[in-house]
Amino acid sequence: MKLNIVPARTGVTWVRLGIRTFFKQPLAMSALFFTFVIFMSFASLLPFVGSVLVLALLPAITLGLMAATLEATNGKFPMPTVLLSAFRAGRQRLRAMLVLGALYAAGFLLIVGLTVLVDGGDFAKLYLLGGKITDEVAQQPRFQLAMWVALALYAPLSMLFWHAPALVHWHGVAPVQSLFYSGVACLRNFWALTVYGLVWLAVFMGVGVVLSVVLLLIGMPESAPAVMLPTALTLASMFFTSLYFTFRDSFVADEPPAAAPADLP
Repeated sequence: MKLNIVPARTGVTWVRLGIRTFFKQPLAMSALFFTFVIFMSFASLLPFVGSVLVLALLPAITLGLMAATLEATNGKFPMPTVLLSAFRAGRQRLRAMLVLGALYAAGFLLIVGLTVLVDGGDFAKLYLLGGKITDEVAQQPRFQLAMWVALALYAPLSMLFWHAPALVHWHGVAPVQSLFYSGVACLRNFWALTVYGLVWLAVFMGVGVVLSVVLLLIGMPESAPAVMLPTALTLASMFFTSLYFTFRDSFVADEPPAAAPADLP
């Protein structure tokens, strides 16, 4: 397996491939993403361990969505069991994925813990214990600074885990080694990933503006929440569909995998 350096414009291609693949199997990809959201939402409700469990399972479930994209590119209908791909890959790779999940949870909780030094624990309590953000809390400078600190620290954590689940699952890379490979790949393809993120941001904002204008023109601005939520979830499903392509194009296998994805026309 070798690192593949791609030009910045590839970020646009990844977005386009994600959207096109989603529309190859829109019902399946939407249902899988909604199942993912619902499962994570219910798991987070478990007292004390809910938030940690969600973090630990996130790499494995994200891998499941990537596996669904792979099946869709090959013209198959992704079944719900594809979300469990990481748990059906054999004991060794399952153990590696669980280790990866534990590392991700530990890294994220460390970031949340560091924000205590900034705002005294308000941001950490909100994440770990739940609740709503009041205007009074949200306007506090220390709370805003804590959110920015968490965001800044999460960026490198995200880079370490961006490709790690796929490397562990499809190439049998050890968990810690996969973090190194993922981080290097993200740094070397930094501009492609930056374009990728900016294009997705533009898609989300553009669709939101268009829907707002349309609802305003037809005299139904009060329907915005009911329309925006399913639209945002659908766009998020397209985003997760596109994740596989960022991995596929960032690495070149020494030998083609048995289930190599077919190129989209």
